[in-house]
Amino acid sequence: QVHLVESGVGLVQPGGSLRLSCAASYSIFSGSTMGWSRQAPGKQRELVAYITRSEVPYYSPSVKGRFTISRDNAKNTVYLQMNSLKPEDTAVYYCTADGPVHYWGQGTQVTVSS
Repeated sequence: QVHLVESGVGLVQPGGSLRLSCAASYSIFSGSTMGWSRQAPGKQRELVAYITRSEVPYYSPSVKGRFTISRDNAKNTVYLQMNSLKPEDTAVYYCTADGPVHYWGQGTQVTVSS
């Protein structure tokens, strides 16, 4: 059963922008801190950003100032707006829901390359 549905896979040039979306059921979304993690080839998975139920965001130092996380409580959707993308942002991005149960999305590939 798929609990988190991600969209926004893409190939973008350095300096470009991309927005990822992740939709969840109301029961999962309303009770969870929503976030994004990523895993680059040959590297460990790392936290990118999260946003609490009260909409307080946190960003990894590597993306702060370039990425923006937001949540739309009416649509049960969390977004990750990624600007000024760099080749080192290339990774599979995973949506996460951290509540009474922790959920992971299936992952979506983001490639930053010229």
